[in-house]
Amino acid sequence: MSIKAGAGSDAGGQNAGPLDETNVKILAELRDNGRISMAALAERVQVSRANVYTRVEGLIADGVITGFSARIDPAKAGLGICALVFVTVHPQTWSTFRQKIETMPDIESCRITTGEHDAMLVIRAPEVGAIHDFVIGVIAALSEVKSVETVLVLDEVFERPFLLPSDLPVRETQNAQLGLTRFTRAAAGRAGLGS
Repeated sequence: MSIKAGAGSDAGGQNAGPLDETNVKILAELRDNGRISMAALAERVQVSRANVYTRVEGLIADGVITGFSARIDPAKAGLGICALVFVTVHPQTWSTFRQKIETMPDIESCRITTGEHDAMLVIRAPEVGAIHDFVIGVIAALSEVKSVETVLVLDEVFERPFLLPSDLPVRETQNAQLGLTRFTRAAAGRAGLGS
């Protein structure tokens, strides 16, 4: 296998080694049905059951597959309000900020970002007041937080569980500059957030 162990999300946005075609097919099948049997998976990707079992175990060991879980509709589970919380953190407080937010079950995900803000949190609640209470009473109250900006999500159009390299279309490179992309370098001390 040509996968680098421990790469992926722990590598700060760097890619793991290339996956071969069979591994990509396995991941695509598991994305659509994580409960598929090894026998059915082997049949779909046209390899032996022993081969598919070894490959899945290897993908797990290499950190490419990080787990199996049910997909849940948050609104139907009682969390109908979603918000994006953009957080700006005081310099030199990244480590304690990360430690604190990792323990908060209210946060669905956290992404460290470039640009005006330092991080984007996705949070959910049964009603808007609970979003307000959490953002103002918990996140903004952290000594590490310099500012917050909250955006309520009006409609969640789609969410893909993950993308594979084979999902991305090949596009021609354009020589002419059609627009500019704003890029802001990460502040000092943010590089270690992946560890």
